[in-house]
Amino acid sequence: MEMRYTDVAIIGGGAAGFFAGINLAASNSAVKILILEKGKQVLSKVKISGGGRCNVTHAEFDPKTLAQNYPRGHKELLGPFHQFMTGDMFAWLEERGVELKIEEDGRVFPISDASQTIIDCFQQEADQLGVEVKTNAGVDVITKVEDQDYTWELKGKGLNVQAKQLIVASGSSPKMWRLIQTLGHKVVKPVPSLFTFNVKDERLINLPGISLQAEVEVFTTKDRGISKQKLKSLHSSGPLLITHWGLSGPCILKLSAWGARIFSELNHQFQLRVNWLPQHNVESLKSHFEDLKSIQPKQFLYTNPIEGLPKRFWQSLLDSVSIGQDLNWSNMSKPQMQSLALELCAGEFHVNGKSTFKDEFVTAGGVDLKEIDFKTFQSKLHANLFFVGEVLNIDAVTGGFNFQGAWTSGFICARHLSETL
Repeated sequence: MEMRYTDVAIIGGGAAGFFAGINLAASNSAVKILILEKGKQVLSKVKISGGGRCNVTHAEFDPKTLAQNYPRGHKELLGPFHQFMTGDMFAWLEERGVELKIEEDGRVFPISDASQTIIDCFQQEADQLGVEVKTNAGVDVITKVEDQDYTWELKGKGLNVQAKQLIVASGSSPKMWRLIQTLGHKVVKPVPSLFTFNVKDERLINLPGISLQAEVEVFTTKDRGISKQKLKSLHSSGPLLITHWGLSGPCILKLSAWGARIFSELNHQFQLRVNWLPQHNVESLKSHFEDLKSIQPKQFLYTNPIEGLPKRFWQSLLDSVSIGQDLNWSNMSKPQMQSLALELCAGEFHVNGKSTFKDEFVTAGGVDLKEIDFKTFQSKLHANLFFVGEVLNIDAVTGGFNFQGAWTSGFICARHLSETL
Protein backbone atom coordinates (compact mmCIF):
# COMPACT_ATOMS: atom_id res chain seq x y z
CA MET A 1 0.00 0.00 0.00
CA GLU A 2 1.44 3.35 -1.05
CA MET A 3 2.05 5.90 1.67
CA ARG A 4 0.27 9.25 1.14
CA TYR A 5 1.62 12.51 2.56
CA THR A 6 -0.37 15.60 3.43
CA ASP A 7 0.10 18.78 5.42
CA VAL A 8 -3.18 18.41 7.31
CA ALA A 9 -5.29 15.29 7.73
CA ILE A 10 -8.82 15.68 9.06
CA ILE A 11 -10.54 12.62 10.51
CA GLY A 12 -14.26 13.11 9.94
CA GLY A 13 -16.15 14.65 7.05
CA GLY A 14 -18.93 16.12 9.14
CA ALA A 15 -19.80 19.71 9.98
CA ALA A 16 -16.74 20.58 12.08
CA GLY A 17 -14.18 18.74 9.98
CA PHE A 18 -15.45 20.05 6.66
CA PHE A 19 -15.69 23.61 7.95
CA ALA A 20 -12.15 23.45 9.32
CA GLY A 21 -10.83 22.12 6.02
CA ILE A 22 -12.41 24.67 3.70
CA ASN A 23 -11.58 27.62 5.95
CA LEU A 24 -7.96 26.54 6.20
CA ALA A 25 -7.74 26.15 2.43
CA ALA A 26 -9.39 29.55 1.88
CA SER A 27 -6.85 31.35 4.05
CA ASN A 28 -3.73 29.41 2.98
CA SER A 29 -3.87 27.99 -0.53
CA ALA A 30 -0.44 26.37 -0.21
CA VAL A 31 -1.60 23.90 2.45
CA LYS A 32 -2.40 20.37 1.30
CA ILE A 33 -5.54 19.12 3.08
CA LEU A 34 -7.05 15.63 3.16
CA ILE A 35 -10.46 14.90 4.75
CA LEU A 36 -10.98 11.25 5.69
CA GLU A 37 -14.60 10.17 6.07
CA LYS A 38 -15.40 6.60 7.20
CA GLY A 39 -18.84 6.58 5.56
CA LYS A 40 -19.99 6.70 1.96
CA GLN A 41 -21.10 10.33 2.20
CA VAL A 42 -19.76 13.46 3.87
CA LEU A 43 -21.93 15.84 5.91
CA SER A 44 -24.51 13.16 6.64
CA LYS A 45 -25.68 14.78 9.87
CA VAL A 46 -26.07 18.12 8.09
CA LYS A 47 -28.25 16.30 5.57
CA ILE A 48 -30.79 15.02 8.12
CA SER A 49 -30.70 17.86 10.64
CA GLY A 50 -33.76 20.01 11.17
CA GLY A 51 -35.96 17.45 9.42
CA GLY A 52 -33.85 17.81 6.27
CA ARG A 53 -33.86 21.63 6.38
CA CYS A 54 -30.57 22.04 8.33
CA ASN A 55 -30.89 24.15 11.46
CA VAL A 56 -27.63 26.01 10.73
CA THR A 57 -27.41 28.03 13.96
CA HIS A 58 -29.52 30.04 16.40
CA ALA A 59 -30.31 33.75 16.33
CA GLU A 60 -28.47 34.59 19.54
CA PHE A 61 -25.91 37.31 18.98
CA ASP A 62 -24.45 37.82 22.46
CA PRO A 63 -21.50 35.47 23.18
CA LYS A 64 -22.27 35.12 26.88
CA THR A 65 -25.95 34.32 26.31
CA LEU A 66 -25.07 31.98 23.46
CA ALA A 67 -22.63 30.04 25.66
CA GLN A 68 -25.36 29.45 28.24
CA ASN A 69 -27.00 26.98 25.85
CA TYR A 70 -24.13 24.49 26.28
CA PRO A 71 -24.49 22.26 29.37
CA ARG A 72 -20.97 21.00 28.73
CA GLY A 73 -18.59 23.61 27.33
CA HIS A 74 -20.29 26.90 28.23
CA LYS A 75 -17.23 28.25 30.07
CA GLU A 76 -14.74 27.04 27.49
CA LEU A 77 -16.70 28.36 24.48
CA LEU A 78 -17.13 31.90 25.77
CA GLY A 79 -13.72 33.01 24.45
CA PRO A 80 -14.09 31.27 21.08
CA PHE A 81 -17.55 32.79 20.61
CA HIS A 82 -15.99 36.24 20.86
CA GLN A 83 -13.87 35.22 17.84
CA PHE A 84 -16.48 33.48 15.66
CA MET A 85 -20.15 33.05 16.44
CA THR A 86 -23.65 33.35 15.02
CA GLY A 87 -23.30 36.62 13.14
CA ASP A 88 -20.02 35.46 11.63
CA MET A 89 -21.69 32.29 10.34
CA PHE A 90 -24.50 34.37 8.84
CA ALA A 91 -21.91 36.48 7.01
CA TRP A 92 -19.85 33.47 5.92
CA LEU A 93 -22.82 31.76 4.27
CA GLU A 94 -24.32 34.90 2.76
CA GLU A 95 -20.96 35.81 1.18
CA ARG A 96 -21.26 32.48 -0.63
CA GLY A 97 -24.81 33.07 -1.83
CA VAL A 98 -26.68 31.17 0.89
CA GLU A 99 -29.54 33.27 2.24
CA LEU A 100 -30.81 32.50 5.72
CA LYS A 101 -34.04 33.07 7.62
CA ILE A 102 -34.82 33.27 11.34
CA GLU A 103 -37.92 31.47 12.55
CA GLU A 104 -40.06 32.55 15.51
CA ASP A 105 -38.26 30.29 17.97
CA GLY A 106 -34.86 31.67 16.94
CA ARG A 107 -33.76 28.72 14.82
CA VAL A 108 -31.95 29.64 11.61
CA PHE A 109 -32.43 27.81 8.29
CA PRO A 110 -31.48 28.41 4.67
CA ILE A 111 -34.32 30.15 2.84
CA SER A 112 -34.47 27.12 0.54
CA ASP A 113 -35.57 24.96 3.52
CA ALA A 114 -33.18 22.32 2.17
CA SER A 115 -30.06 21.02 3.88
CA GLN A 116 -28.66 20.26 0.43
CA THR A 117 -28.12 24.01 0.02
CA ILE A 118 -25.55 23.94 2.83
CA ILE A 119 -23.98 20.70 1.60
CA ASP A 120 -23.65 22.06 -1.95
CA CYS A 121 -22.06 25.25 -0.62
CA PHE A 122 -19.47 23.34 1.40
CA GLN A 123 -18.67 20.87 -1.35
CA GLN A 124 -18.33 23.63 -3.93
CA GLU A 125 -15.89 25.43 -1.63
CA ALA A 126 -13.89 22.24 -1.13
CA ASP A 127 -13.71 21.61 -4.89
CA GLN A 128 -12.69 25.17 -5.74
CA LEU A 129 -10.07 25.32 -2.98
CA GLY A 130 -8.53 21.94 -3.76
CA VAL A 131 -9.47 20.19 -0.52
CA GLU A 132 -9.22 16.45 -1.13
CA VAL A 133 -12.05 14.37 0.33
CA LYS A 134 -11.76 10.61 0.65
CA THR A 135 -14.83 8.56 1.65
CA ASN A 136 -14.94 4.96 2.90
CA ALA A 137 -11.71 5.89 4.67
CA GLY A 138 -12.04 4.72 8.24
CA VAL A 139 -9.01 5.18 10.48
CA ASP A 140 -8.11 2.16 12.60
CA VAL A 141 -4.73 3.21 13.99
CA ILE A 142 -3.23 6.59 14.92
CA THR A 143 0.51 6.66 15.57
CA LYS A 144 2.63 9.62 16.57
CA VAL A 145 5.97 9.59 14.76
CA GLU A 146 8.54 11.47 16.85
CA ASP A 147 11.19 13.81 15.43
CA GLN A 148 9.78 13.90 11.89
CA ASP A 149 8.01 16.56 9.88
CA TYR A 150 5.14 14.17 9.23
CA THR A 151 4.12 13.67 12.85
CA TRP A 152 0.99 11.56 12.44
CA GLU A 153 0.57 8.19 10.74
CA LEU A 154 -2.98 7.02 10.05
CA LYS A 155 -3.82 3.50 8.98
CA GLY A 156 -7.01 1.75 7.99
CA LYS A 157 -8.39 -0.58 5.36
CA GLY A 158 -6.69 0.57 2.15
CA LEU A 159 -5.41 3.63 3.99
CA ASN A 160 -1.89 4.70 4.88
CA VAL A 161 -1.46 8.45 5.45
CA GLN A 162 1.20 10.58 7.06
CA ALA A 163 0.36 14.15 8.06
CA LYS A 164 2.17 17.09 9.61
CA GLN A 165 -0.97 18.20 11.44
CA LEU A 166 -3.99 16.16 12.54
CA ILE A 167 -7.50 17.45 13.18
CA VAL A 168 -9.87 14.97 14.79
CA ALA A 169 -13.50 15.82 13.96
CA SER A 170 -15.02 12.38 14.30
CA GLY A 171 -18.12 13.37 16.29
CA SER A 172 -19.60 10.95 18.79
CA SER A 173 -17.63 7.91 17.66
CA PRO A 174 -16.82 5.33 20.36
CA LYS A 175 -14.17 3.80 18.11
CA MET A 176 -12.37 7.11 17.67
CA TRP A 177 -12.61 7.90 21.36
CA ARG A 178 -10.82 4.61 22.05
CA LEU A 179 -8.07 5.56 19.58
CA ILE A 180 -7.77 8.99 21.20
CA GLN A 181 -7.29 7.31 24.56
CA THR A 182 -4.29 5.42 23.17
CA LEU A 183 -2.67 8.85 22.73
CA GLY A 184 -3.03 9.51 26.44
CA HIS A 185 -6.11 11.71 26.31
CA LYS A 186 -8.89 11.28 28.83
CA VAL A 187 -12.35 10.71 27.39
CA VAL A 188 -15.35 11.56 29.56
CA LYS A 189 -17.80 8.63 29.34
CA PRO A 190 -20.51 9.45 26.80
CA VAL A 191 -24.18 9.38 27.81
CA PRO A 192 -27.26 10.33 25.76
CA SER A 193 -28.41 13.94 25.61
CA LEU A 194 -31.41 15.54 23.83
CA PHE A 195 -34.08 12.93 24.41
CA THR A 196 -37.79 12.85 25.23
CA PHE A 197 -39.32 11.27 28.34
CA ASN A 198 -41.32 8.06 28.16
CA VAL A 199 -44.41 8.46 30.35
CA LYS A 200 -47.33 6.02 30.37
CA ASP A 201 -50.14 7.72 32.25
CA GLU A 202 -53.93 7.60 31.94
CA ARG A 203 -54.10 11.38 32.22
CA LEU A 204 -52.11 11.79 28.98
CA ILE A 205 -53.27 8.81 26.93
CA ASN A 206 -55.80 10.75 24.81
CA LEU A 207 -53.83 14.00 24.59
CA PRO A 208 -51.05 13.52 21.96
CA GLY A 209 -50.39 16.69 20.00
CA ILE A 210 -51.33 19.12 22.76
CA SER A 211 -48.64 21.68 23.56
CA LEU A 212 -48.65 23.97 26.59
CA GLN A 213 -46.31 26.42 28.27
CA ALA A 214 -45.20 24.60 31.40
CA GLU A 215 -42.64 24.40 34.19
CA VAL A 216 -41.13 21.06 35.20
CA GLU A 217 -38.86 19.85 37.97
CA VAL A 218 -37.30 16.48 38.75
CA PHE A 219 -37.52 14.54 42.00
CA THR A 220 -37.24 10.95 43.22
CA THR A 221 -39.33 9.22 45.86
CA LYS A 222 -36.43 7.00 46.96
CA ASP A 223 -32.78 7.55 47.78
CA ARG A 224 -31.15 6.90 44.40
CA GLY A 225 -27.67 8.07 45.36
CA ILE A 226 -28.15 11.51 43.80
CA SER A 227 -27.89 14.53 46.08
CA LYS A 228 -31.04 16.58 46.62
CA GLN A 229 -29.07 19.66 45.56
CA LYS A 230 -28.31 18.12 42.16
CA LEU A 231 -31.94 17.12 41.67
CA LYS A 232 -33.12 20.57 42.72
CA SER A 233 -31.07 22.06 39.91
CA LEU A 234 -33.00 20.06 37.33
CA HIS A 235 -35.87 22.27 36.29
CA SER A 236 -36.98 23.79 33.02
CA SER A 237 -39.72 25.86 31.43
CA GLY A 238 -41.13 26.47 27.98
CA PRO A 239 -43.36 24.70 25.45
CA LEU A 240 -44.12 21.13 26.54
CA LEU A 241 -45.55 18.71 23.98
CA ILE A 242 -47.62 15.65 24.91
CA THR A 243 -46.85 12.74 22.57
CA HIS A 244 -47.94 9.14 22.09
CA TRP A 245 -44.99 7.98 24.17
CA GLY A 246 -44.89 10.70 26.82
CA LEU A 247 -43.48 14.22 27.02
CA SER A 248 -41.35 16.22 24.58
CA GLY A 249 -40.94 19.76 23.30
CA PRO A 250 -38.26 22.40 24.05
CA CYS A 251 -39.00 22.34 27.79
CA ILE A 252 -38.17 18.61 28.03
CA LEU A 253 -35.29 18.60 25.55
CA LYS A 254 -33.55 21.44 27.40
CA LEU A 255 -33.97 19.54 30.67
CA SER A 256 -32.63 16.32 29.11
CA ALA A 257 -29.48 18.11 27.98
CA TRP A 258 -28.70 19.79 31.30
CA GLY A 259 -29.53 16.64 33.27
CA ALA A 260 -27.99 14.12 30.86
CA ARG A 261 -25.48 12.66 33.33
CA ILE A 262 -27.85 12.55 36.29
CA PHE A 263 -30.59 10.93 34.20
CA SER A 264 -28.08 8.33 33.05
CA GLU A 265 -27.19 7.57 36.68
CA LEU A 266 -30.91 7.18 37.40
CA ASN A 267 -31.22 4.82 34.41
CA HIS A 268 -33.79 7.30 33.08
CA GLN A 269 -36.25 6.38 35.85
CA PHE A 270 -37.44 9.30 37.96
CA GLN A 271 -40.41 11.48 38.90
CA LEU A 272 -41.40 14.69 37.16
CA ARG A 273 -43.50 17.45 38.70
CA VAL A 274 -45.32 19.58 36.13
CA ASN A 275 -46.96 22.98 36.51
CA TRP A 276 -49.30 23.32 33.53
CA LEU A 277 -50.17 26.90 34.57
CA PRO A 278 -46.80 28.60 35.29
CA GLN A 279 -48.56 31.87 36.10
CA HIS A 280 -49.97 30.15 39.21
CA ASN A 281 -48.90 28.04 42.16
CA VAL A 282 -51.24 25.78 44.13
CA GLU A 283 -52.32 28.50 46.57
CA SER A 284 -52.87 31.23 43.97
CA LEU A 285 -54.86 28.83 41.80
CA LYS A 286 -57.10 27.85 44.75
CA SER A 287 -57.72 31.56 45.33
CA HIS A 288 -58.57 31.91 41.62
CA PHE A 289 -61.06 29.05 41.96
CA GLU A 290 -62.75 30.90 44.85
CA ASP A 291 -63.07 33.97 42.64
CA LEU A 292 -64.64 31.92 39.86
CA LYS A 293 -67.06 30.43 42.37
CA SER A 294 -68.30 33.96 43.08
CA ILE A 295 -68.15 35.33 39.54
CA GLN A 296 -69.66 32.43 37.59
CA PRO A 297 -71.33 30.06 40.09
CA LYS A 298 -73.64 28.36 37.59
CA GLN A 299 -71.02 27.70 34.91
CA PHE A 300 -70.21 24.03 34.39
CA LEU A 301 -66.53 23.22 34.75
CA TYR A 302 -66.41 20.40 32.22
CA THR A 303 -67.29 22.45 29.16
CA ASN A 304 -65.52 25.68 30.16
CA PRO A 305 -61.74 25.33 30.57
CA ILE A 306 -59.95 28.00 32.60
CA GLU A 307 -56.96 30.10 31.50
CA GLY A 308 -57.35 29.07 27.85
CA LEU A 309 -56.43 25.42 28.50
CA PRO A 310 -57.26 23.04 25.62
CA LYS A 311 -60.64 21.41 26.27
CA ARG A 312 -59.34 17.82 25.89
CA PHE A 313 -56.57 18.51 28.38
CA TRP A 314 -58.88 20.23 30.88
CA GLN A 315 -61.45 17.43 30.75
CA SER A 316 -58.79 14.75 31.18
CA LEU A 317 -57.55 16.44 34.36
CA LEU A 318 -61.08 16.86 35.69
CA ASP A 319 -61.67 13.13 35.11
CA SER A 320 -58.44 12.31 36.96
CA VAL A 321 -59.72 14.04 40.12
CA SER A 322 -63.26 12.65 39.71
CA ILE A 323 -64.98 15.91 38.81
CA GLY A 324 -68.03 15.02 36.70
CA GLN A 325 -69.74 16.78 33.82
CA ASP A 326 -72.61 18.08 35.95
CA LEU A 327 -70.50 20.02 38.49
CA ASN A 328 -70.66 23.81 38.43
CA TRP A 329 -68.49 26.28 40.36
CA SER A 330 -71.08 26.87 43.09
CA ASN A 331 -70.96 23.15 44.02
CA MET A 332 -67.16 22.92 43.98
CA SER A 333 -65.91 21.75 47.39
CA LYS A 334 -62.61 22.85 48.98
CA PRO A 335 -61.14 19.29 48.73
CA GLN A 336 -62.01 19.27 45.02
CA MET A 337 -60.34 22.66 44.58
CA GLN A 338 -57.26 21.37 46.37
CA SER A 339 -57.08 18.23 44.21
CA LEU A 340 -57.53 20.14 40.95
CA ALA A 341 -55.00 22.85 41.94
CA LEU A 342 -52.43 20.16 42.78
CA GLU A 343 -53.06 18.41 39.46
CA LEU A 344 -52.63 21.63 37.49
CA CYS A 345 -49.68 23.15 39.37
CA ALA A 346 -47.88 20.14 40.80
CA GLY A 347 -48.93 17.12 38.78
CA GLU A 348 -46.60 14.16 39.30
CA PHE A 349 -45.60 11.76 36.52
CA HIS A 350 -43.29 8.74 36.47
CA VAL A 351 -40.66 8.79 33.73
CA ASN A 352 -39.74 5.29 32.60
CA GLY A 353 -37.06 5.59 29.92
CA LYS A 354 -36.21 7.86 27.03
CA SER A 355 -36.68 8.16 23.29
CA THR A 356 -34.35 9.77 20.74
CA PHE A 357 -35.58 13.16 19.55
CA LYS A 358 -36.23 12.99 15.80
CA ASP A 359 -32.90 12.88 13.97
CA GLU A 360 -30.89 14.53 16.72
CA PHE A 361 -28.10 12.21 17.87
CA VAL A 362 -26.28 14.09 20.58
CA THR A 363 -24.19 12.76 23.43
CA ALA A 364 -22.72 14.32 26.54
CA GLY A 365 -19.14 13.10 26.69
CA GLY A 366 -15.91 13.14 24.74
CA VAL A 367 -12.36 14.43 25.03
CA ASP A 368 -11.82 16.06 28.43
CA LEU A 369 -11.96 19.84 28.01
CA LYS A 370 -9.14 20.37 30.51
CA GLU A 371 -6.78 18.88 27.93
CA ILE A 372 -7.63 21.41 25.18
CA ASP A 373 -6.31 24.92 24.51
CA PHE A 374 -9.45 26.78 23.49
CA LYS A 375 -7.53 29.61 21.85
CA THR A 376 -6.60 27.15 19.09
CA PHE A 377 -8.45 23.89 19.88
CA GLN A 378 -5.05 22.20 20.05
CA SER A 379 -4.29 19.33 22.39
CA LYS A 380 -2.32 20.28 25.50
CA LEU A 381 -0.71 16.82 25.41
CA HIS A 382 0.50 16.78 21.80
CA ALA A 383 1.60 19.52 19.47
CA ASN A 384 0.03 19.44 15.98
CA LEU A 385 -3.07 17.60 17.24
CA PHE A 386 -6.46 19.35 17.25
CA PHE A 387 -10.00 18.42 18.27
CA VAL A 388 -13.12 20.14 16.90
CA GLY A 389 -16.86 19.56 17.12
CA GLU A 390 -18.65 16.87 19.08
CA VAL A 391 -15.57 14.68 19.59
CA LEU A 392 -15.03 17.04 22.54
CA ASN A 393 -17.06 16.89 25.75
CA ILE A 394 -19.25 19.71 24.44
CA ASP A 395 -22.95 19.53 23.69
CA ALA A 396 -25.87 21.93 23.52
CA VAL A 397 -29.62 22.15 23.76
CA THR A 398 -31.63 21.78 20.58
CA GLY A 399 -32.06 24.71 18.20
CA GLY A 400 -28.90 24.92 16.07
CA PHE A 401 -26.44 25.35 18.93
CA ASN A 402 -24.54 22.11 18.32
CA PHE A 403 -23.80 23.18 14.74
CA GLN A 404 -22.63 26.59 15.95
CA GLY A 405 -20.16 24.83 18.22
CA ALA A 406 -18.90 22.91 15.20
CA TRP A 407 -18.54 26.05 13.05
CA THR A 408 -16.74 27.98 15.79
CA SER A 409 -14.26 25.25 16.70
CA GLY A 410 -13.54 24.43 13.04
CA PHE A 411 -12.99 28.06 12.10
CA ILE A 412 -10.66 28.89 15.01
CA CYS A 413 -8.62 25.75 14.48
CA ALA A 414 -8.30 26.57 10.76
CA ARG A 415 -7.27 30.14 11.44
CA HIS A 416 -4.52 29.02 13.82
CA LEU A 417 -3.16 26.46 11.37
CA SER A 418 -3.26 28.97 8.55
CA GLU A 419 -1.05 31.31 10.55
CA THR A 420 1.43 28.65 11.66
CA LEU A 421 1.88 26.52 8.53
